[in-house]
Amino acid sequence: MEQVYGGLGRCVCCFWLAVAFDIVGLLVLLIGVFVNVFFYDLLIYAGAIVIFLSLIWWVFWYSGNIEVPPAELEDDVGLLKKDKSGLSGVVRRFSSRLSSGIRNSFRRNGPRSSARTSRAQRLGVGAPAAPQEAQVAVAMATMTPQEDTPHTAVSSVASCDVEMPQTITETSPT
Repeated sequence: MEQVYGGLGRCVCCFWLAVAFDIVGLLVLLIGVFVNVFFYDLLIYAGAIVIFLSLIWWVFWYSGNIEVPPAELEDDVGLLKKDKSGLSGVVRRFSSRLSSGIRNSFRRNGPRSSARTSRAQRLGVGAPAAPQEAQVAVAMATMTPQEDTPHTAVSSVASCDVEMPQTITETSPT
């Protein structure tokens, strides 16, 4: 037995929420336009945003009231025997093979996440990790206008002290 709904359909709550958002948004927008307050621009933007958010409730109300005949719904949920003969059967098989092939290629060739990679490396599974390149330390000398000799930066990388030669930085007056 089919249930008969009133004039607003099944999603009455979404309808009234959409109407309430529209009314509140319009009131806030009009207050921002016509009332002389120093934060009128905030009210105008807030009213417009609330009216925009009412669209969500309108979409919920509309999509909740779409009527689909049970005959059309049966094929989508798999209740109807699919005809494997004829042109529709060929198209259905081709579509199924194509989509499963694409799905499997993403599973097979997808990028490995860092969590899985690090876990695999800890367990010793998978390809060996590439050797890490040597780190290069870069140091720069600083010079202030009051002194004539720059500070020499000393950096220690892997227990090696590296002293950089003096450099001079020129600045133009602004």
